[in-house]
Amino acid sequence: MLSLGHSHQARESLLQGYTSFLLFTTMGYYDIDDILTDAQKLPCLMEVSYPGLGFIESTSASTDLKKGTRLQIPIWLAEMLAGATALGFRENIVSVSTPMALSPRVLNALKADPRHVELRQFATNFYGLGEKFLELFDDESIREVLIATYKLRAAEIADLAHNPQGAISGEAGKFLGGLDEQERALFRISHESTKAIKRFMEDVRR
Repeated sequence: MLSLGHSHQARESLLQGYTSFLLFTTMGYYDIDDILTDAQKLPCLMEVSYPGLGFIESTSASTDLKKGTRLQIPIWLAEMLAGATALGFRENIVSVSTPMALSPRVLNALKADPRHVELRQFATNFYGLGEKFLELFDDESIREVLIATYKLRAAEIADLAHNPQGAISGEAGKFLGGLDEQERALFRISHESTKAIKRFMEDVRR
């Protein structure tokens, strides 16, 4: 097993592991939505210290990145660092915490009425973030809330897509403004489908 010491070998191993991670385990490598999702950040805690990396923590005056430092790390990097033991390290480099988008406060609001929660203010790719987080932590309670939220909001989105003229103002307009990227794509598809059906019916009547 490779020690998490300060050696050049340890850093080279980490770089090699990162390269392998990108090439072989990123299923949505060419999917722009997946790339944007992976760029979203997760709250992490350093479990080891690394010399010369203090610049990563902008508020630190130390030249070293010390154990116990809290960082916001992109999902693609957090996944690898939190699973460093799989790359041959003795321990994981970081531990991951629940992001604010999936905090109890947000989840309780979604349980109460998901239509009144602006998902976009928490994460532009909210469901993608939830999916990635659940790959790290199989939390059934979070999974159930996300599934129920999507089902209810999807029905609302489909309904508004059939009546776009009345969907851009008032509460409906606010709801649409808070859609995450996946929901916006659903709205566009539903709206285009409605127009296609309308054109088809008009052609049939001719």
